[in-house]
Amino acid sequence: MKLGRAERSAPKLSLMKTNSRIPFLFKLLYGSGDWGISSIGMMRSIFYALYLTDVVGLEPRLASFGALVGVIWDAVNDPIIGVISDRIRTRWGRRRPFLLWFAIPFGLSFVILWTAPRWENQIALLIYVTLTFMLSDTLTTLVSVPYLSLTPELTRNYDERTTLTSFRTVFQLASALTVVVAAPMIIDAALLVGATQQQGFMLVGAIFGSLGAIPLFLIGYFVRETSTEEEQQTLPFRETLRVAWKNIPFRYAVGIHMLNWSAVDMIAITFPYFLLYWVAQGDLLAKITILGIDLALESAFFGVLMSVCILFVPFWLWLAHKRNKREAYMLGMAFWIIVQFMIFTIQPGETAYLLTIAALAGIGVSAAYVLPDSIFPDVIEWDELRTRRRQEGVYYGIRTLIRKSTGALVIFLTLQLLGWAGYQNPPESVTQFSQSPQVLTMIRMLVSPIGGTLLMGTIILAYFYPLSREKHSRIQRLLAHRRERTAE
Repeated sequence: MKLGRAERSAPKLSLMKTNSRIPFLFKLLYGSGDWGISSIGMMRSIFYALYLTDVVGLEPRLASFGALVGVIWDAVNDPIIGVISDRIRTRWGRRRPFLLWFAIPFGLSFVILWTAPRWENQIALLIYVTLTFMLSDTLTTLVSVPYLSLTPELTRNYDERTTLTSFRTVFQLASALTVVVAAPMIIDAALLVGATQQQGFMLVGAIFGSLGAIPLFLIGYFVRETSTEEEQQTLPFRETLRVAWKNIPFRYAVGIHMLNWSAVDMIAITFPYFLLYWVAQGDLLAKITILGIDLALESAFFGVLMSVCILFVPFWLWLAHKRNKREAYMLGMAFWIIVQFMIFTIQPGETAYLLTIAALAGIGVSAAYVLPDSIFPDVIEWDELRTRRRQEGVYYGIRTLIRKSTGALVIFLTLQLLGWAGYQNPPESVTQFSQSPQVLTMIRMLVSPIGGTLLMGTIILAYFYPLSREKHSRIQRLLAHRRERTAE
């Protein structure tokens, strides 16, 4: 097959199709792709609900329907794009075209997400933010599903997949740390020079959208897909999803992902409200000094949490290698549950205790970031053994659906509950505003016992997850034997 000039001249890295170790630079390049997906996802998880209520001025229960429409749209576009990326055949491969074509639009969409005008008409505002959310979500899917679908294609080795996922996790957490510390500081700096909060959010979108698009484009440019899989008969879309759902380990992985990320997003979405209205007692510009640096209260809390997350990635990687992924994950979730219920004991003004809790929570959150994604690729081989097909795009399309829809559902439920509790939007330009005792109680329930209850479900599902290291190795041997017989 003839290639274009750019295709011939550009250096390429081939995907690993054996059990050999993946080169360090390859892991580093692949892991960097999660910088953009994670930073944009973290920004949306932590600040989007607060942006809709306190900057755009939408009534919480009304704003929640924008997130609900996002869930419905997710249910449509994620599996479809997964199926398309499995079936598409181009001279660049199956996954690379998506990264080459959509990385830059993906970055631009993050600016558009924060452009809601200050209209008086609430319905018009709702329509605007819903459409921008759908645009951003679609472009995120167009790069994230093909990017994640590369994971099981890079290596079939059980432990190498955990290591590869840890590289992604480091970039995930580093970008999340950068977002939670830098975004409030950038917005505050914009306010000091006379800009609006709206313009501050747009500036953050432009910075992190640009930084997120570049690594994804580079992966699409440098990574060459080399598939040794035989051509396979495609199934109708609905039949593909039905076959995927028959994958028993996949059902457990879906449940773990759903509860895991619901708990993570519950903290991300509700903690800004908790920090501003409970800990800071309504001081919307509350700051805390760490190492002589004045930080916004939310920057300090999430900064400590994410710093500890990054520090504990090697520990969870070591434990998963020493024992197995399932046992390491259960231990991490058990520890996080204890910390989750401790959050309810935080009282207004207790910033030192707050940061201690943040550090402890970071240990459990680190396990939540590393281990579920390292479990997920193993279900691909189980499916291949059953169906003689590799359908990474389908599975990672559903995985991406779960990741994004949990965040949107948590936004919907959080805003609904805050609205029913009587949440009031602060007037524009005020720096001190209090919520009612009913709202404060609801906020505390959301950040502590409700999140802890979700985490209990992850332990139950992980306990019954059927793919151990030994079973996965046996699946790999059976697949290798089948491929040898096919090659004869």
